[in-house]
Amino acid sequence: MSEQTQTIGIAGAGAWGTALANAAAIAGNDVVLWMRSPEQAAALAATRSNARFLPGVALHERIQPTADLVDLASARAVLLVTPAQTTRDMTAALASALPSATPLVLCAKGIERGTGAFLCDVVEEMRPGSAIAVLSGPSFADDVARGLPTAVTIAAKGDLASQLQASLGSAAFRPYASDDLIGVALGGAAKNVYAIACGVVEGMGLGENARAALLARSFAELSRLGENLGAKRETLMGLSGLGDLVLTATSPSSRNFSFGIELGRGKTLAELNAPGHALAEGVATAPALVKRARASGVEMPIAEAMADLLSGALPLGESVMRLMSRKLTVE
Repeated sequence: MSEQTQTIGIAGAGAWGTALANAAAIAGNDVVLWMRSPEQAAALAATRSNARFLPGVALHERIQPTADLVDLASARAVLLVTPAQTTRDMTAALASALPSATPLVLCAKGIERGTGAFLCDVVEEMRPGSAIAVLSGPSFADDVARGLPTAVTIAAKGDLASQLQASLGSAAFRPYASDDLIGVALGGAAKNVYAIACGVVEGMGLGENARAALLARSFAELSRLGENLGAKRETLMGLSGLGDLVLTATSPSSRNFSFGIELGRGKTLAELNAPGHALAEGVATAPALVKRARASGVEMPIAEAMADLLSGALPLGESVMRLMSRKLTVE
């Protein structure tokens, strides 16, 4: 793929999709960037700027905006960058537009609500035997779009990961190849839940000690489930696990951390989920993560408390008390 790639497809033109389009173009690819709205595609083509999601960032000249999925058909690989909970529907929509051999690279971070399935499992169900990759890691869209140094992990079976690594890599965007799809998918999904939790602690003014303890125990939970599911320890300790968790759970630039801060300051879920607010993937992922953990017999008290808080079943103050009143144990 690295020698033959001429076009990379991007399905989804939000901040992350636009940033990855720029990164793919900088790496030397022609890029087709798909979005749902023909009006948005025309505006993006005319202004060469995604003012809604990445104001002030110029769209690379090698990017072609479109609202027609058929335009992705010639791509050597398609990066799926729509919200995690739309993965099943988007995979179905792409089935009629893409050749069955076209690799699909999952770039959203989440677990399917209701089924508890990882997104790579959803795609495998919808496109049996197709080539699947997962791209994840500590990466804010604005930094990537502006060409600031970023390192991520691309996981896939066989030599697909190394091919994508060669196709997408540049001096500023450094992908590391892996064959651990579950480890990369779990790290990217779970960190959003824990970032909301750390934001709640920040918003409630509980102090740096509490946030550091919560961050450490969150990683312990993530690692327990990862070990149970067969993820590699080095994956969870790497970019798409610990690296992404630290970034997302400590920076106000993180949508999930910021969501948690506002929740901790007393804003209601209705206010934070109102139209116009940035999507916090951890809200939908929390109950799915708990469902997956319970099915595996793994205890995840922080994730469970967040799922109950985000469902409205647990008041804000009681969520912290539930965790702090648990029986003392060994680390």
